[in-house]
Amino acid sequence: MKKLRNMKALVAVAVSLMTFLVYLPSLGNTFLSWDDGIYVTENSAIQKLDRAFFRWAFTAFHAANWHPLTWISHALDYAVWGLNPLGHHLTNNILHAVNTFLVVLLVVKLMEACKPASLQAGKLTSSHYSPLIVAGVTGLLFGIHPIHVESVAWVSERKDLLCALFYLLSVMAYMKYAARLSQRAESKEQRAYISMPYAPGPLLSALCFFILALMSKPMAVSLPVVLLLLDWYPFGRIRSVKTFLSALTEKIPFIAFSLVSSVLTILAQSSGHTIAPFAVLPLTVRALVAIKAITLYLSNMVLPVGLLPLYPYPGDVSLTSPVYFLPILLVVVITAVAVAAIRKTKAVFAAWSYFLITLLPVLGIVQVGDQAMADRYSYLPSIGPFLLAGMSAAFLLLRSTAFGEQKLIQRFMLLAGMGAVPCILAYATIQQIAVWKDSFVLWDYTIRKNPSGNPFAYNSRGLVLRKRGQLDEAIADFERALAIRQDTDTLNNLGIAYYEKGLYEKAVEMYGKAVLLSPGNSRAYTNLGVAYAAMSRIDLAIENFRKAISLSPDNSTIYNNLARALRSAGRIEEAEENYRKAVALNPYDDMAFLGLGSTYMMLGRLDEALEAYTRVIELSPNNPEAYRNRGIVYARKGDTDRAAADFRMACALGSRESCGYLMNKP
Repeated sequence: MKKLRNMKALVAVAVSLMTFLVYLPSLGNTFLSWDDGIYVTENSAIQKLDRAFFRWAFTAFHAANWHPLTWISHALDYAVWGLNPLGHHLTNNILHAVNTFLVVLLVVKLMEACKPASLQAGKLTSSHYSPLIVAGVTGLLFGIHPIHVESVAWVSERKDLLCALFYLLSVMAYMKYAARLSQRAESKEQRAYISMPYAPGPLLSALCFFILALMSKPMAVSLPVVLLLLDWYPFGRIRSVKTFLSALTEKIPFIAFSLVSSVLTILAQSSGHTIAPFAVLPLTVRALVAIKAITLYLSNMVLPVGLLPLYPYPGDVSLTSPVYFLPILLVVVITAVAVAAIRKTKAVFAAWSYFLITLLPVLGIVQVGDQAMADRYSYLPSIGPFLLAGMSAAFLLLRSTAFGEQKLIQRFMLLAGMGAVPCILAYATIQQIAVWKDSFVLWDYTIRKNPSGNPFAYNSRGLVLRKRGQLDEAIADFERALAIRQDTDTLNNLGIAYYEKGLYEKAVEMYGKAVLLSPGNSRAYTNLGVAYAAMSRIDLAIENFRKAISLSPDNSTIYNNLARALRSAGRIEEAEENYRKAVALNPYDDMAFLGLGSTYMMLGRLDEALEAYTRVIELSPNNPEAYRNRGIVYARKGDTDRAAADFRMACALGSRESCGYLMNKP
């Protein structure tokens, strides 16, 4: 019916628009030091949409991840907005609003699939409005619930939004495919599963969208199981072992791509040394923490207070502790209720199963990082509990229409209560967006919420303070973090703070402790090399840089540092060799090209020096040293006009020496 179709679109648009408006304050947020640097602000790879970039996007394990579509998205944003955070946040807001729009449409289709017969009548009845109510409430919860602020207000979590976009599109395409098969079966009065695909187009679309979801974030690996769940309910295509095997066979391409994505993810995480070994975290500990996380996700959806950017991994985990025993009991009870409800409705069990299935990849069975859980991990899984909330709201609202005049007060109170929920959630979301305003606010908030048990937060706030030049305050935060837990990264950061204060011996001491704590940490050896170079102990600097390269042979920055030390030692040919390795590994490393150009000048190879400095200017148009050095090369080659032009540019960019050249006062 045309009126009903228009109402579906209207509800979806209204909910997505409301979502976009609630998230408008995030447009005033900045980039964060937490991952935004490695993803955007310090990621030179995304600054050029050329062949080298696309090769890098599809082959590199940058940030210990393989998600080429995410890199392409960030590169497109950089091409349009540069490093203006407003544009990057705007893209996140738009994606979240679009995802909310899709959630509303998806839930409508799910509800219609659950009760198709009641929706075929020619006259609009309450059964027609029920899917709209369920979809509207589910979409509204998905759109404005504060548990999703982390995924939207943090630029680095673009991968969540992109993955969800293509995940939802894949599910919707598959539902179209399954619905057509069901209609065909009904038209032929066949109750058994039909093995021959009737609508390969939607199925192929579902597969393509699934691949795009995997290329955005590997959390999408759960989709094949979710599709099997949909086959069981609401489409009823799985009714026996035979029909299950037929449905499973149909999912083989999806399963294959899930396996490929899983392997790539493990390789990427292993390259970043972020996977915790089972010797450190036994499987029993991981299972207990995972079950507790399930209950915490649910409690945060019901009562979103005290949401944290980081939930640190617990130290003492025991089955006998109520902190872990009670969550197990709660999960068992919920599962038992969902199973018992199957006789009356399969929806509860399906929604609960969806929640668990989509959470499974991030529950920490393969533990990555220091967190026990994260609000961003609930982005897609939350649709399950929110759907049940929507169904409950629809039931209460439709039942309230049967209230007599004597129950007008009860009906008013019900409507007022339901109307208050989105207002409260919107307010809480706006407050949570403010937490993500900038790095200092984020980590200061986290420390205030958990002052004694979050070393990562102290370390992160220390980094912000160090970048602000507040070195004493930064050192205090790093020392607080180390008092809670000895950590290689924190020792490195403390060493850098001492280095920046000119306390090189103290810096070397901290780097040495980092090496002892983690002998395979190339960053500590690199920092040792930098400190020794500053102390003019070049031989020790070269030794530590070479050790760092043996641990991280693909790190262009280390080759750059080694080349600089070799050049200081007068080993010019070796310096050239290592500069060339640096630019081969990272063709966007302007500092390596700058060093290479200076090395060519020392070797008297002016044409190659000119080429290197020109490349620096292409990568970093506001680099005065590159213009000054290129001007010197032009002057040596007798091209005074070009030399003067480069000196003028360098002078305008702040190079006093270049201004002196222009005045014939070198």
